[in-house]
Amino acid sequence: MSYLLNSLIRALPDLIVLTLVLLIQGIGAVWILRKPGVRASQPARRAVLLGAAASFGLLAFAFLTRFARVAIHFPDGWSTWGRGFGIGWALLSVAWMAGMIASSWLPNIQPRHSPARRRVLRAARVALFGVPAATLAYGTFIQRSRISLREERIVLPNLPADLDGLRLVQLTDIHLSPFLSVRELEGAVAMANETRANIALVTGDLITTGNDPLDACLGALAGLRGDAGVFGCMGNHEIYANSEDYTAVHAARIGIRFLRNAATRLRFGNATLNLAGVDYQRYRKPYLLGARKLADPGAFNLLLSHNPDVFPIAAEQGFQFTLSGHTHGGQVRVEILGQDMNIARFFTRYVDGVYRQGPASLFVSRGIGTIGLPTRLGAPPEVALIHLCRT
Repeated sequence: MSYLLNSLIRALPDLIVLTLVLLIQGIGAVWILRKPGVRASQPARRAVLLGAAASFGLLAFAFLTRFARVAIHFPDGWSTWGRGFGIGWALLSVAWMAGMIASSWLPNIQPRHSPARRRVLRAARVALFGVPAATLAYGTFIQRSRISLREERIVLPNLPADLDGLRLVQLTDIHLSPFLSVRELEGAVAMANETRANIALVTGDLITTGNDPLDACLGALAGLRGDAGVFGCMGNHEIYANSEDYTAVHAARIGIRFLRNAATRLRFGNATLNLAGVDYQRYRKPYLLGARKLADPGAFNLLLSHNPDVFPIAAEQGFQFTLSGHTHGGQVRVEILGQDMNIARFFTRYVDGVYRQGPASLFVSRGIGTIGLPTRLGAPPEVALIHLCRT
């Protein structure tokens, strides 16, 4: 019963979105069916109805395959790509519906119009339907795979002198799956190693589901290097895949220590960096219970937490710097009327980049991989190099 309840709670946002998309598609189908040209043609009506049925079926399949008990009945990768294609089609169909409405406001092309005006009207109609498809294609086939190095300089007024200039390299939200290849991950690891960082950090979500190649992910991460070691914390997808213990044990064998509600002290000259890590902190539950004891009053305290929403509590508990991921930087971000619109904003105000609260700071990386939709727009994948500075 508890498993079923948790599954339904996790599925509720998807169910709401599915219902809205089906409603929009249904309205669009009825609108098309009422057009004089379609009403007068039985083959056209049949094509519209068959298209609507196929669309509804694809979206239902994409929704159902989010459940492991459904996904296991399909070959590896089918459910992942089926869901991704379904989400992509949902976005595209809604955009095209908006394009149809906008197109209806444009004047009809008349013989009396000048050639230039006719060209403009045709181009406007093509753009209404072509731009959404081209944008989605760009995010799927180009930006998603362009992993780049992002450097951030974090000013921390209470940073000990011997930690000034300390370099941390962060890989997060890898999501090794049909959407991200081992080769791409190895490229990200090589990029991280080129920074020659003092510490290398992996902040959760190595895979997406229990069917994804965790051993291959760990094999690629085995090449990750940091002068003082490689450390990590668990993400929510380690919980969903039931892989937390396996990940911790097998990562330790290749030199990666996952800090599971634990801390380790690292010496740099006369300064001590107290590096702490917690397992994924679930939304709607009290954050960082028992984590206060991980902070060391005599050291500089850095917390690894996959979920950035813990930041205010981490700062109150004595952690001067928190390092997180989880949000993918929104993964798909668009600006509308000056507002940054992305789904991550519905869950946390800490989406991407640097945030401050008094003397404490948080950095949220966009990460490497994708979930649901194999697309990144306005939130390119990254390996993050963080420089800790006093001024």
